[in-house]
Amino acid sequence: MTSGLWELVLKGVWVTIQLLVLSALLATAVSFVVGIARTHRLKFVRFLAGFYTEVFRGTSALVMIFWVFFVLPPAFGWQLVPLWAGTLALGLTYGAYGAEIVRGALAAVDPAQREGGIALSFTPAQRMRLILLPQAVPEMIPPFSNLLIELLKGTALVSIMGMGDLAFSGNLVRLALQESAEIYTYILIIYFVIAFLLTRIMRGLEKKLKAGVGKKPVPEPDLELKRAETTGVGGGGA
Repeated sequence: MTSGLWELVLKGVWVTIQLLVLSALLATAVSFVVGIARTHRLKFVRFLAGFYTEVFRGTSALVMIFWVFFVLPPAFGWQLVPLWAGTLALGLTYGAYGAEIVRGALAAVDPAQREGGIALSFTPAQRMRLILLPQAVPEMIPPFSNLLIELLKGTALVSIMGMGDLAFSGNLVRLALQESAEIYTYILIIYFVIAFLLTRIMRGLEKKLKAGVGKKPVPEPDLELKRAETTGVGGGGA
């Protein structure tokens, strides 16, 4: 490829990273707000949070992007630029999945911890902030890491709006060169590199958070296999 075409691809990478960061921030905020609301003592709050979760988990992210970009503007008389439309659609959609991660992690905290907070006369907000979240957040990191990778792959959907992300730019280069195999191989490699870096970052965050609460992260399978081969533990030899 020429330098001009590579520049187009790199611009697409930058747009994809921008969209990923913005939508991830929105999804994280939605995840915690809705996930905590699903554990609220008021039934009405739990109902609203559950309704939101079911609606956005039960609809297609692609259709949601269409809806935000093409349906909302005529209804409200304004037009979102593709970046913000994609951020809104992806953030709200993946935030619904993240809300279930938050709810599940909070529910997994030992009930004795809640009882201890009540015994210390903590308010519900204090129990959530000082007891539940510090223990639940480290357990959220592995599933959030998977969700973040899914969000990265979901960013390719915004190309339907003509947004110059990695997928859209790659397709323009393919049309210019009339070469599919080479271009899409490059695109696959770029997505893989971004996903790999995200996984490493989330893994480091998990270790840091679990160390803060005196826990050890779950060892990676490949490291465990190497350790077993070195020590002979778990081996099948006679």
